[in-house]
Amino acid sequence: MGFLTIAFIIGGIWSVSQVPLDAVPDITNNQVQVITQAPNLGTEDIEQFVTYPVEVAMANLPGVTEIRSVSRFGLSVVTIVFEDEMGTYLPRQLVAEKLTEVKEEIPQGFGEPSMGPISTGLGEIYQYTLKVDSAHKGQYSSSDLRTMQDWIVSRQMAMVPGVVEINAVGGKIKQYEVAISPDELKAIGLTIIDVYNALEANNQNTGGAYIEKDHYANFIRGEGLARSIEDIENIVVKNVNGLPISIKDVAKVQFGSAVRYGTLTQDGQGEVVGGLVMMLKGANSNDVIVRVKERMADIQKSLPEGVIIEPLLDRSKLIAKTTGTVTENLIVGALIVIFVLVFLLGNWRGGLIVASTIPLSLLFAFIMMHYFGVWANLMSLGAIDFGIIIDGAVIIVESTVFMLHGIILKKQNITANVRDDVAYKSSSKMMNSAFFGQLIILIVFIPILALEGVEGKMFKPMALTFMFAMIGVMILCLTYVPMMSAWFIRKGTKNKTSWGDKFVKWLENIYEPILDKALKRGKWILGSAVVLLGLAVFIFSRMGGEFVPQLDEGDIAFHAILKPGSSLTEMIETTTKIEGVVKNKFPEVQKIVSRIGVAEVPTDPMPMDLADMFVILTPKEKWVTTNSIDE
Repeated sequence: MGFLTIAFIIGGIWSVSQVPLDAVPDITNNQVQVITQAPNLGTEDIEQFVTYPVEVAMANLPGVTEIRSVSRFGLSVVTIVFEDEMGTYLPRQLVAEKLTEVKEEIPQGFGEPSMGPISTGLGEIYQYTLKVDSAHKGQYSSSDLRTMQDWIVSRQMAMVPGVVEINAVGGKIKQYEVAISPDELKAIGLTIIDVYNALEANNQNTGGAYIEKDHYANFIRGEGLARSIEDIENIVVKNVNGLPISIKDVAKVQFGSAVRYGTLTQDGQGEVVGGLVMMLKGANSNDVIVRVKERMADIQKSLPEGVIIEPLLDRSKLIAKTTGTVTENLIVGALIVIFVLVFLLGNWRGGLIVASTIPLSLLFAFIMMHYFGVWANLMSLGAIDFGIIIDGAVIIVESTVFMLHGIILKKQNITANVRDDVAYKSSSKMMNSAFFGQLIILIVFIPILALEGVEGKMFKPMALTFMFAMIGVMILCLTYVPMMSAWFIRKGTKNKTSWGDKFVKWLENIYEPILDKALKRGKWILGSAVVLLGLAVFIFSRMGGEFVPQLDEGDIAFHAILKPGSSLTEMIETTTKIEGVVKNKFPEVQKIVSRIGVAEVPTDPMPMDLADMFVILTPKEKWVTTNSIDE
């Protein structure tokens, strides 16, 4: 039995480090997003030529339970929901096969559909912004910062295990812009198509074969990519009357920016550049965040002087807060149980034996959680009730203590063999009661395992964790508890009444007269019970309800909404004003950031007239104008 206990401890400690950790269960359904970006198309064209063909193609896939879509100007997002039993990668394979057919149905120039990242609703684990310090203010434009984000931060961060996507937001994507003069084209006799074809034909590298010479293979390669404004300006459009007409003769070449449908503002200072780190579905968020922070520290060294990576939202703080709350509750609950046991049993050795089953059963639960892939979070760990779990151990230990006390009263010698015999008899006598009591509790939780959908993802971990802990304590009651009772329990030779015995006797003196009166007035007791039941049902029917209690993350989030059709510029001005008011009025606000529209990968297809605003607060002990978020 000693080896079994050691196995519980070693296996449990190792499993604690392996079980994925998060704040709440991930209730996102098994879905695949098909995203198509076509900046030049209106909403009606997007719906007709892009969204509809994708929906029709995906409708006959096996295991599809729901298809929903959002069509906006220049953007189509189709979400295909599959059965959970199909897993993560089989649905993506089926969608990928269909996309090859869909691409042929979508007209050329109407965008190319692609699948969204392999992530979930809880995939955004880390958000940050690129800022310029006060000493280098004005040295870098938003286009420069966006270039750093795309070519330095994103590329280095993409190699972090568990990171599936770095979604950039804000700033301007640098482009070369050719502003054509219609008058010049008309005077020379050229068209826009001529300019377009010349740019396309003269901005590409071409390959060839190879030439063998002097026992060497000399590979032929033509380099034609434009690398500067001058290269573009010198591209020949057409020869007119023997004279080459270049781009600079009919157009002005300059730096510009791509069309954008979203951006980021912060602290009332205007636009900023940021990124969203998205976690791979099923990865351990706590471990991934640690790796992301380590890589961010390395990336910071490679950025130009004056550019700073500033964390915005870090889910590790929420995880730490949630797990800290759960840990505190478990420790306090365990201490209370231990105190009550030691006090009421009247034998501190027996109390410690029962109390030791608490961490051992918890370690066994972690072993099973690791084996069955159950995550540790607020719902799963918060469901453990030590008072129910240790009932069986209490019965066995109490029986052992009682029988030892009886032997002492008979003034018999208590040897090691006697203690072994007492532990065997008491455990055998009480095992049926203890085992079947624990089994009934297990049966009560079985219906929860039949839940499906969101309810199943939310409450199955709770039921499984509790059942694992209960099974662990059942094993301990059959093995560990009798062994420790025989080895560790001692009973004093003096017939001395303990504080626990005195307390129980006091309760008995109060309870006996009440019980006697209740038995004599059975009809009144039954009637009162019926009335109380009816009153409880009435009050319950008038109470409000919610799926799960709200989790206070310590920050505030809200929407800023303008009238439909508002421009991106107007939304930027509005959010900047709101941020300035909030930032200046409340010193408790550490940061306030607004995310407008969609990011580079539009997994959340918000319009430009809608902004998510995040208010990050300072620690509560530093608040000066208020004491609560609700005030």
